[in-house]
Amino acid sequence: MNDLTTGTLTSSPVMVRHPLNPILKPSDVPYGPAMVFNAGVTKFKGRYVMVFRNDYGDESKGIVAPHHTTNLGLAFSDDGVSWEVQPEPCWSWHDEEVVRVYDPRLSVIGDRCYMCFAVDTRHGLRGGIAVTDDFRSFEVLSLSLPDNRNMVLFPELIGGKYVRLERPLPVYSRGGRDRFDMWMSDSPDLKYWGNHKLLLAVEQVAYANDKVGPGAPPVKTDKGWLTTFHAVDLDPARGKNGWEDTWKKRYTAGIMLLDLEDPSKIIGRAEAPLLVPEAVYETSGGFRNDVIFPGGMILEDSGEVKIYYGAADTVECLATAHVDDLLRLCLEPKR
Repeated sequence: MNDLTTGTLTSSPVMVRHPLNPILKPSDVPYGPAMVFNAGVTKFKGRYVMVFRNDYGDESKGIVAPHHTTNLGLAFSDDGVSWEVQPEPCWSWHDEEVVRVYDPRLSVIGDRCYMCFAVDTRHGLRGGIAVTDDFRSFEVLSLSLPDNRNMVLFPELIGGKYVRLERPLPVYSRGGRDRFDMWMSDSPDLKYWGNHKLLLAVEQVAYANDKVGPGAPPVKTDKGWLTTFHAVDLDPARGKNGWEDTWKKRYTAGIMLLDLEDPSKIIGRAEAPLLVPEAVYETSGGFRNDVIFPGGMILEDSGEVKIYYGAADTVECLATAHVDDLLRLCLEPKR
């Protein structure tokens, strides 16, 4: 692990940012958000579906941490690039215990769509799993203990069990500060989770000194489960760097390959980051600049991989690569 800053990083040359980026921005949403980002994206019943995080804070009014102003928006697409945003949010959750839900991740298992999400409660941050058939109603299947988040589901059962990746937030056991790692667990029914295993630690990623965790739900290839992850480095010199008084972190995306039958085994991982904040919509003008967070990944029949990511915690973007190039990055990490 690098306890200093990781310095200058660059995106992998195999990745191509879409020329229409950002593909979803606040002005595209009819109910007036200030930020749309960290979307879950999948193909379901013949069309592309996006459930996006919608925060409607306002820097000019000092609302820079809009914990009570978050819901989930919904959009559909025929090509995965141009999106038709629905006229109202598809889900929000507020009661005497739950403050908000956010950061959706979508996985189609069988003929149903499952959504992992983060939920802020008055007694801690929890991770949840819900299921929907129409994106109008959501049945919550389980909520974790505090503190856990960034959950993603594999799109099929493995060894007869559901499997998820997750990022718990230990503090006392990791030296009293951020040292958040990527874990996994399994379940017979999506409600009761066990067999927790450490999958990837901060110390293993050269361009992280703060935390690593899941990105988009994995996609299946003939070589293994292609899996993105987020990696965070902290630099005290970054200053304000966004709406808040200070924002000192940089979020990048990495990629690795997990064994098809035992995804607790990493069979390959790119040594360098996959995507780094470089474009203007990733590095400036946002709620939190220098942030890339992958939340959706689709493998097309052509071999093209679409990776959807939130940028600067403000807009949603798309980058593409061929699956063979991504596999080579994982299996030939020094190339």
